[in-house]
Amino acid sequence: MNARLAVALLGLGAAFAQADEAVKGEQVSLSCEAVYLPARSTWVREVRFTLDERRIRGVEIDGVPVYSFSVFDTVLLTALDNERIQLDTAALIWRSDFRGQATSEGRCTRR
Repeated sequence: MNARLAVALLGLGAAFAQADEAVKGEQVSLSCEAVYLPARSTWVREVRFTLDERRIRGVEIDGVPVYSFSVFDTVLLTALDNERIQLDTAALIWRSDFRGQATSEGRCTRR
């Protein structure tokens, strides 16, 4: 796993080596309050990361495992039910797009 992503996910300000030790077998959960437009509705989305000492092993959104995901720096990219999702783990920001029909953005907090 990218050390910067590990630090962002765990909320640690420690050195990269300490972050690697901290993630062994760890699960990290985020609660993201996303505002969807144009409906102007707010949904609380729950995201869970399963980590090992080297990388993210799995991602669940609202209890549903995602099929695949990619990591670029501290941003996790995935999709679920035609919703393309970007989760910035450093800034704790959720962004998504329903194929141009609706968009969302919101803040996340660690649970």
